Amino acid sequence: MESFFRMLDAQAVLLVYLCIGFYCAKKDIIDGHTKQKLTDLILQITLPCMIFESFDRPLTPELLKQTFAVLMVALMISILSYLCGKVLYNRYPWEKKSVLQYATLVNNCGFLGLPMVSAVYGSEGLLFASIFIIPNRIFMWTAGISIFTKADLKSNLKNILLNPCIITVILGLGRRILNIPVHEVIDTAVSAIGQVTTPLSMFVIGTMVVGVSIPSLFEKSIFYLSFVRLIALPMAALVILNLIHMSPLLTGVSLILTGMPAGSTSVLLAVKYGVNADYASRCVVMTTILSLITIPILMLFL
Repeated sequence: MESFFRMLDAQAVLLVYLCIGFYCAKKDIIDGHTKQKLTDLILQITLPCMIFESFDRPLTPELLKQTFAVLMVALMISILSYLCGKVLYNRYPWEKKSVLQYATLVNNCGFLGLPMVSAVYGSEGLLFASIFIIPNRIFMWTAGISIFTKADLKSNLKNILLNPCIITVILGLGRRILNIPVHEVIDTAVSAIGQVTTPLSMFVIGTMVVGVSIPSLFEKSIFYLSFVRLIALPMAALVILNLIHMSPLLTGVSLILTGMPAGSTSVLLAVKYGVNADYASRCVVMTTILSLITIPILMLFL
């Protein structure tokens, strides 16, 4: 129950941030150009700083063992998500099926999940969350892209290796393994920059709600995606986590990140490859709104 109440408190704060983002978009304080620049700022600067700071702890044998366990669980969940997307949406036309399949495979674990884990479990949880997102990001740039088009191996590897979050995880691990000292001034600055990630992320998510027709969100296929993405996959993950007797911390982190809504890249790729971008936007918005309800409920199962 303690995790449930911590999540409720965190969700309440995130909801305030989201409402501020919605207000800023309505008043044109944040327009489309500003939203894109804020997204770039988060993904390339503030989120990597948050991840790097989470590695500011000794790498003990027990910590390495837990890190490997989290990585394996994340890999299993990514494979399960991919297989579910391949078989669950065959009844829908291609323009919807491709979006549903991608949104099932790739969630918002980086943009929204890491700040949420940080709010509930602090830097210790954030370290494991940073490892957990690696398979998801690999699948995003390989199997995810292949849903819309054929991408060559070179491009896939480039996207994976140049992903700021992956680079930061490597730097963070290198810092700890080699025990490289970081000056207090740099450490303080990196920590402070990372702390703005959560409000900025929710501001951007709040702007997504503007311009979306509320009635259009209540489409059966979107509710179906929401069930798969926000309930079925997290519950399947919980079964796996209980079978291997993961610790409460690792279980909580894994459950939160598995239960994240559809990734915002669903919209970007839909636009790029000429799929139904409006439908992709509605999937992202609806799953994001519903996740504010489902995530605290999932915490009751811990």
